Amino acid sequence: MKRLLAVAAFALMLSMLGSAIVPTVEPVSANATTNDLSNAELPPDLGQAAFQVFVPETGHTLRGYFLDYWRATGGEHVYGNPISEPFASADGLYSQAFENGVFQFRLELIWTDLPSVTLMNLGTQALDDRLDDFRADGRRGGGGGDRRTSSWKGVAPDGATATRAISEGGVWNENTGNTISGEFYRWYQANEGPYYLGNPISQPLRDRGLLVQYFQGGILMQDNAGALKLAPLGNEMAAEVGIDTSPVDGSGLPVFDESLFYQIGNPNPMGDMATPGKRWIEVNLSEQRLYAYQGDTLISTSLVSTGIEPNHTEQGVFHVRYKLEKTDMAGITDANGQVIALGEAEDNSGGIPYAVKDVPHVMYFNYDAEAFHGAYWHSNFGYRMSHGCVNLPLDFATFLFNWAPLGTMVWVHA
Repeated sequence: MKRLLAVAAFALMLSMLGSAIVPTVEPVSANATTNDLSNAELPPDLGQAAFQVFVPETGHTLRGYFLDYWRATGGEHVYGNPISEPFASADGLYSQAFENGVFQFRLELIWTDLPSVTLMNLGTQALDDRLDDFRADGRRGGGGGDRRTSSWKGVAPDGATATRAISEGGVWNENTGNTISGEFYRWYQANEGPYYLGNPISQPLRDRGLLVQYFQGGILMQDNAGALKLAPLGNEMAAEVGIDTSPVDGSGLPVFDESLFYQIGNPNPMGDMATPGKRWIEVNLSEQRLYAYQGDTLISTSLVSTGIEPNHTEQGVFHVRYKLEKTDMAGITDANGQVIALGEAEDNSGGIPYAVKDVPHVMYFNYDAEAFHGAYWHSNFGYRMSHGCVNLPLDFATFLFNWAPLGTMVWVHA
């Protein structure tokens, strides 16, 4: 029950972030992509997967940055399998198409706490192409739509529709005037919808008997069994956008399997690691404990040691942004123990230097240089010990490093 309450509290916290976190992304131009990546801004080496895998279901490969983000955000269960190789979009973005959306790397976002992968605005383009009669099974219906109808228009924040949505625990989006509520809002929260899907650009509507809602990055639909999932816009619009979906030869490449990523097993198993869902990490400062989830399922946990005053661990929502198998850590503190500089400095300015060699399995998650990492110099987990980082037992640090790719969401709270 305590874990369920924590998940619910996290969902509430996400709902308060609002729409201000949604990056502004312009719609793409059709028929203007290229497999020539020479002019695209490629992801730097931030510790992403160093190998390439083959996905036989669709005949395409995954590697590096997009492989990491795909694993972090739910993999085939959320965005489907890859249907293209990496390509440069019309605006020069490094991109790759999946069955339910198109990933795009945005270099400017690696200097923020936001994910640096967004979705191409296929939902916006679908709406602009008058695909308001888009069938949720991936086919076009007949007729056409009128964007002026009530399904596409925003609603007044104090009107009956918005009031009802808010009373049901949903929200009114100030950017588009549309609401998200009920199961759609719960899916949107659970899968970091503000970052990836962007703003809602329609109200929920019936389409061939199914309930659907348009967002900038895709279309969320409820199937006949009542399950929510993204409509296959990647498949539907690949040709229109000019994406080459021809299968490739995967000979010599390992077939994708989660076991490829692990050096050791889960040291503290709590749930089935095959459970579908987005990966995320909770750090409870009061408990000095870390929880690792896939969707709502707790799969592992460990005692930790976070920052001791005056170097508290920052609270908030972050993402794993830089990984190192091993690194040296150094800095300078003042007489009170406050860290005043990071790295080795020639002039200590009267401070007290500290240094730790060969710190293992380091995962930075915010711009205060705070990271998860193994700690071989103490075993006092469950008590605050660090300069702000989250110290982990060595076996758990190895597991977490393998389990949590770049893009994994991190929630730190008291």
